Amino acid sequence: MSASPAPPRPTACLALADGTLFFGRGFGATGQTVAELCFNTAMTGYQEIMTDPSYAGQIVTFTFPHIGNTGVNPEDDETADPVAAGMVVKWDPTEPSNWRSAETLDAWLTRRGRIAIGGVDTRRLTRAIRQQGAPHVALAHDPDGNFDLEALVAAARGFAGLEGVDLAREVTCAQSYRWDEMRWAWPEGYTRRETPGHRVVAIDYGAKRNILRCLASAGCDVTVLPASATAEDVLALEPAGLFLSNGPGDPAATGVYAVPMIREVLERSQIPVFGICLGHQMLALALGARTVKMNHGHHGANHPVKDVETGKVEITSMNHGFTVDSQTLPEGVRETHVSLFDGSNCGIRMVDRPVWSVQHHPEASPGPQDSFYLFERFARAMDDAA
Repeated sequence: MSASPAPPRPTACLALADGTLFFGRGFGATGQTVAELCFNTAMTGYQEIMTDPSYAGQIVTFTFPHIGNTGVNPEDDETADPVAAGMVVKWDPTEPSNWRSAETLDAWLTRRGRIAIGGVDTRRLTRAIRQQGAPHVALAHDPDGNFDLEALVAAARGFAGLEGVDLAREVTCAQSYRWDEMRWAWPEGYTRRETPGHRVVAIDYGAKRNILRCLASAGCDVTVLPASATAEDVLALEPAGLFLSNGPGDPAATGVYAVPMIREVLERSQIPVFGICLGHQMLALALGARTVKMNHGHHGANHPVKDVETGKVEITSMNHGFTVDSQTLPEGVRETHVSLFDGSNCGIRMVDRPVWSVQHHPEASPGPQDSFYLFERFARAMDDAA
């Protein structure tokens, strides 16, 4: 009787700080990285997720198993390079089957220096994250399957975490620039805004391209400034509105320099202000509220959010590990949206000025388009203030 062939040797290992080990098949780049581990429940948009600057310092576990099946293409990048530290998937990526595909996920990750592991029990991993909180992990990929397990666990335990860390400085633009590209539409693809519009200053804490496209599609003439921009930098451009973008890290750390700028702009002008994700948290801090770290955060394209002022429920895209503590909102600031998953804050506004923000992502990249109206509301507020 012939012996059964030996099972293939694992070529990747995910080590949690508590000593738990997950073995699988590596793809993408080789090497080792450490980060916080989160899970994302979206069924589409893995390329947009990996290039979302809000994932800096994190490895993403995808709960949907079919990752890589549509390949990748340059049009779907949300920033120049992947920002997430790595990815964890259930099944190995298959050969892509999509007319827009220009490259396989494996080749794209390899070229961009990002490590991935397949063949992992992502349901078990997701349950662990929900029950224990987002763990610190080390992810290694070695084609020969040689791993120092004790060293990997030690590396995971040595990761400092995201609390108290300002990551916006690492992902923001180096200098200001103009933006006029609008949302993708069939059959033209991306087009340029050619008509004049409201001059908007967008602060880049880690801005996704599709957010800027949504601003342009809503009729905005967008100038992007780095996260460290001062109130003088903003007001010197004489904007009709101020936009605060998404981004990674601890909002309290970024707020050290961002909050004084926002407060000064609010004191010196009456222009509408609109914030998303980290920008929402920056505005809340500037108005006097506090933020706290969540157990495992919200990451996905299927999160129900209720507008408490209208009763409308929207399905939204989310990506955040910190939240605004609604109990600390000061007088004159009203909670406008809440998560129907856990009741956490998802939106605020000043009661007497066109200043508001939301925790979720209304740009739908990836995700539903239920909340695009927020960009149009921003444009109308600038119309009214003109």
